[in-house]
Amino acid sequence: MCGIGGVIDLKGRPIGGLDAGLAVINRLLAHRGPDDEGTWVSPRREAGLAHRRLTIIDLSDAAGQPMAAPNDTVLVHNGEVYNYLELRERLGEGWRFRTRSDTETILAAYDRWGTECPRELRGMFAFALWDQRRRRLFCARDRFGIKPFYYAVIGDRFVFASEIKALIPFLAEVETDDAVLAEYFTFQYPLGEATLFRGVRQLMPGHALVVEGGRVTVSRYWDVHYDIDFDHTPSYFHRRLAELVDDSIRVHLRSDVPVGSYLSGGIDSSLIAILASRFDPANADAFHGKFTCHPGYDESAYAETAAASAGKTLHQVDITAGDFIDNFERVVYHLDHPIAGPGSFPQFMVAKLAAERVKVVLGGQGGDEIFGGYARYLIAYFEQCIKAAIEGTYKDGHFVVTAESIIGNLGVLREYRPLMRTFWREGLFEPLDRRYFRLIDRSADMADEVRWERFDRDAVFESFLAIFNSSRNVRKEAYFDSMTHFDFKCLLPALLHVEDRMSMAHGLESRVPFLDHALIEHLATVPAMVKFKDGQMKFMLKSVYEGVLPASIMERRDKMGFPVPLSEWLQNGLRDYVFDLFTSEAARTRPYLNAPAVLRALETTGRFSRKAWGLMCLEVWQRLFHDRAGEYRALLSEPPGSRARAVV
Repeated sequence: MCGIGGVIDLKGRPIGGLDAGLAVINRLLAHRGPDDEGTWVSPRREAGLAHRRLTIIDLSDAAGQPMAAPNDTVLVHNGEVYNYLELRERLGEGWRFRTRSDTETILAAYDRWGTECPRELRGMFAFALWDQRRRRLFCARDRFGIKPFYYAVIGDRFVFASEIKALIPFLAEVETDDAVLAEYFTFQYPLGEATLFRGVRQLMPGHALVVEGGRVTVSRYWDVHYDIDFDHTPSYFHRRLAELVDDSIRVHLRSDVPVGSYLSGGIDSSLIAILASRFDPANADAFHGKFTCHPGYDESAYAETAAASAGKTLHQVDITAGDFIDNFERVVYHLDHPIAGPGSFPQFMVAKLAAERVKVVLGGQGGDEIFGGYARYLIAYFEQCIKAAIEGTYKDGHFVVTAESIIGNLGVLREYRPLMRTFWREGLFEPLDRRYFRLIDRSADMADEVRWERFDRDAVFESFLAIFNSSRNVRKEAYFDSMTHFDFKCLLPALLHVEDRMSMAHGLESRVPFLDHALIEHLATVPAMVKFKDGQMKFMLKSVYEGVLPASIMERRDKMGFPVPLSEWLQNGLRDYVFDLFTSEAARTRPYLNAPAVLRALETTGRFSRKAWGLMCLEVWQRLFHDRAGEYRALLSEPPGSRARAVV
């Protein structure tokens, strides 16, 4: 796990100030790789690569980066290639390995397969490889977007880095992309390759990029397709799931340093921790964040039960409003741009705790999207059951739930009554795509706070439709597949963004065993009625691991997903902080924001509301990156070796 960056001249000319630029990239990515750093410059100085190292596999200096090979290729790599041992066996005849690292297997794979090599890699990765003979830069990002890759074309320069903050010194102007901002207000994450920073793009998951002959070309090398298998029995799907999960955890434990586990107290992280302990008893440390200052937010009892079942030592941090005030700006700084919900703050705190004891942790990210763990799926089906019962169509085709079968599972929705009131306020029984859009639209209660006349909301909906109704990916009739596919393609990368940034803020590697491509490809063939039978969330996962997970965790219906008592804090410890934030001259002059309306709304924010987080995060982001853009650009002119930081 590391930080990477680089600069390429699109016309092949020598780059002035290249060494200083690479040094600045490494300074701004220092938290991602506290163990070592390195740079490489091509003989003609038309290309340069930068790397910050976190040592996980092959701790020797020989595995340092940028890593050069005898065939005139040089690589910077962020992440882990979990099948590196198997690749070494396949590639050993044609390649003389000089290290024990997974990084070198990418160089060997490129030597054998060229730009097709990402298809052979199993893991989480973002890399850039300079091919000196072809004068070509080849870059790729893993299939799910676990590891980040951002780039910008600035004049005749192509600049890339693991985090956007390392690109800001090279930008002529730091501007907000209004189209992406509209997506943020709607979903709290962007849908595509554009970012909130105008001109900065992300390489999408499962994509590769080539810079050659003055052109930048992006292509897809992997995608998920829901080719449903109606021939096999549930027992087959269950057996295959267990085999694939075991295999994924086995390779995710490959490390030359100790591996710990996140434990939230939910099904996903608990299962990963318990299974990991079976494969590696030394995987003994687990980490949890709790809130004991207000009732209804403390999930530590479940985490303690899971830790006991796994035979782990559970380390906990009790998080307070004071911690929020002390760390909120750091969280936003490391996020690079506002995204997802307030769960990123406690994740930051737990990662800090974990980094004191281990370099690597396993987590359960991805389980909700691939197994159907969100209550909104049940809400959506509940509405469709009512509609189908009225019309007498609920047994047409491969139905997933019926009006009769869903009743016993509706108790899960007890905490979601405010959401259901909003959902059913208008548009009842509209087409499925419009109904799901309403479920995930977080802008419904921000009519006054946001100056919507600036934004094209129809364009946001059209972007949503292109993914939700994609016949390329979802060809069958199950509503469940369309919902989970959208979340897999859009929400999951946002959550992985948080996973990466909050761990790497502390030099900690976070691994996610559920996101192994063989496992995902298998699940994409499983009928929805097997995964979500009778509207039971995570039915398939629970069925397979009924004897493994503690009953109290298996049966719980109150999992909230890292709840944060933000509404309670806003009424007490955070009141002055928020008032100062939105009465400032800067906040009052933001063209998209009605600051007085924001303050009025925050006075009455509801429990578990994400609006407060979304607006606060956006304002602090503007302050850290837009209002202080000049400080980033000034880094390029500072003396080499300067240790001063630009912001928090």
